[in-house]
Amino acid sequence: MSTSASEIHEHTLAGPAIIAGVGVHTGKRTRLSIRPAAPGHGIVFVRTDIKDRDNRVPVSGEAVVKTQLGTVIANAAGVEVATIEHLMSALCILGVDNVLVELDGPEVPIMDGSALPFVQLLDRAGFRRQEAPQRYIEILEPIMVDEGDGKTAALLPCDRFEMFFEIDFPGTPIGRQSVDVVMDEETYRREIMSARTFGFAHEVEYLRSIGLARGGSLENAVVIDGERILNAEGLRFADEFVRHKALDAVGDLYVLGMPMLARFEGRKAGHHINNLLVRALLARPDAWRVVTFEQELAQVG
Repeated sequence: MSTSASEIHEHTLAGPAIIAGVGVHTGKRTRLSIRPAAPGHGIVFVRTDIKDRDNRVPVSGEAVVKTQLGTVIANAAGVEVATIEHLMSALCILGVDNVLVELDGPEVPIMDGSALPFVQLLDRAGFRRQEAPQRYIEILEPIMVDEGDGKTAALLPCDRFEMFFEIDFPGTPIGRQSVDVVMDEETYRREIMSARTFGFAHEVEYLRSIGLARGGSLENAVVIDGERILNAEGLRFADEFVRHKALDAVGDLYVLGMPMLARFEGRKAGHHINNLLVRALLARPDAWRVVTFEQELAQVG
């Protein structure tokens, strides 16, 4: 297995990264500060607007409490942070292991609906190598979940991170789309990070009635109305929809706190089934192990 120096060690940011924007579901403006953290710290969100109870929300598979149109985590005190998946996706592929993410509201800003603004933000802050060895989840045996109606997700053994995703929205401009990539940084930057979230115009009124999509607009989502794409600029990719689903899946898997040596295969999957897969992995300790490239290099030597 070939490797680079960046894959051997954990990383944090070289300095703070600060951004602000509107939450796609709450509609509330939030200021986000991503700060360097020590080795082994992991990714921890802090709700600075909450003072009367524990406001630290560490990321983990078990911390995910809601998955309707986004991934929401919470701590034992019931403090929630919503729509973490795009930021988590960027942190994963850029190899950021340890950061403190402070925000003064309930939801990570949606920005343009993709991971591109977060990648640009992290690039500006820069990255710092840490002496702790980078840990990976290596899948040893297939782990699968099936929700019925063709909705499935699986993690299969692989010596790198690969991703296959297929979606099918018959009778819409989306149709059937699929993507199959080696999910490394080069591919992510070129083909995945700028793919935006999407929704259907006829669902907006209902979603807002249940407290969702209150900040959604043509500025932060691709909106489909019948056979039309309402965004004047059109699509960034012909298959932007499935590319965004792959972007989401990267972030949803990174709640495990480590990058993966695995092949992910998702069909008609979303945040809910992605988290079911995370929980299935946690329930099968025989099907995976934690490895470092230091171990691999020692074995080769």
